[in-house]
Amino acid sequence: MKEVVFDKGLSEEKVKEISKIKCEPEWMCDFRVKAYNEFINKSLPSFGPKIDIDFDNITYYKRIDDKVHSTWNNIDKKVKKTFDDIGVTSQEKEYLDGLGVQYDSEVIYHNMIKELNDKNVIFLDTDTALKKYPDLFKKYFNKLVKYDENKFTALNGAVWSGGTFIYIPPHTKLDRPLQSYFRINTKSMGQFERTLIIVDDDSELHYIEGCTAPTYTTDSLHAAVVEIYVGKNSKCRYTTIQNWANNVNNLVTKRAVIDDGGTMQWIDGNIGSKVNMKYPACILRGDNSKGECISVAIASENQIQDTGAKMIHLGKNTESKIIAKSIARSSGNASYRGLVSIEKDAINSKASVKCDTILLDPYSKSDTIPTNICKNESSKIEHEATVSKIDEDKLFYLMSRGIDEEKAIELSIIGFIEEFTEELPLEYAVELNNLLKNNFKPICEI
Repeated sequence: MKEVVFDKGLSEEKVKEISKIKCEPEWMCDFRVKAYNEFINKSLPSFGPKIDIDFDNITYYKRIDDKVHSTWNNIDKKVKKTFDDIGVTSQEKEYLDGLGVQYDSEVIYHNMIKELNDKNVIFLDTDTALKKYPDLFKKYFNKLVKYDENKFTALNGAVWSGGTFIYIPPHTKLDRPLQSYFRINTKSMGQFERTLIIVDDDSELHYIEGCTAPTYTTDSLHAAVVEIYVGKNSKCRYTTIQNWANNVNNLVTKRAVIDDGGTMQWIDGNIGSKVNMKYPACILRGDNSKGECISVAIASENQIQDTGAKMIHLGKNTESKIIAKSIARSSGNASYRGLVSIEKDAINSKASVKCDTILLDPYSKSDTIPTNICKNESSKIEHEATVSKIDEDKLFYLMSRGIDEEKAIELSIIGFIEEFTEELPLEYAVELNNLLKNNFKPICEI
């Protein structure tokens, strides 16, 4: 075991050192340097909430081990206890076909059932995939999310470390989900994983991502990039439940491209973080392809949830659906920001957007900021948005049946996000409900 911790701040020398530590090919080192130069020259995004990040006060690389282990017995006992306490290790055997765990900058644990090897499924941390499958890796890496798109894609390109690489061969369906879990455990830490998923023709994948961090007095940064390729008549579901601490700035770029007859589903839960900017995107390139994003965002005191989705229709007869549920309390800000664009050649396509928000006090805030564009006359876009308080009649009904006010409000909130939770595997829906209960205590005092 060999621990490595960089001093705070970033330079070209540190970028090169990351590549050297990882024993990467020359082309990847060159890519990192190009991305670093783009990062230092780009401004922060001009849209969305104000982001206050001291980039010189971030630790950009830390590892606690120089190996990826396939058994928990080889993991540091204190680190293993962290994942025992949050339930990661207990879920693996019962619910998953494979699990990867990242701790700060590096993946420390990775394992999958033998049957997946027999099906020629590739499920690795991204660093190992670069070494074992260089041609496949290079074919897809940085093709869907370019490093020079914005300041945070550039930063990820410069210092990316860890993440998940999945390749599902043609005509392959997995019985249970694959999961990765990301933990920031160091004060003022930056985590910059890179995830690359290829679901080849006539195949299916459900991938689950979980995220947590302890609370510190100084801010941390999470800036990930996710690229997903969905083949013909294939289906990919990407489920996220992020419960970052309220000192983590979560600035993530997620994008999928879908071929003929394919389906991409983003199931996106956002409970934690200080500032969260995340807009999962589907590029509906193939005819008859479908994209869907069902999300929930919960903003409490000192939290800004600026979330939404993007649907780009290119193929004929394409369909997209966005359902966004937002809850704001204690002066929190939970807003929807989205884009639907049906291009000229995407004839006979349709899109629907539904945004619902509950404000739990007079001081909280929510904005709906949609951009809907339709460039042909045979297609249509539907948009619906509501902002409301908790239904007093429903509360009265529940309380008249002997349920106290706190429990009645809790049940109302769980019912409000039912469209989201019903898309989760049962065990994760239960986990989310428990997170909500803890997050909103004592909600009746608001």
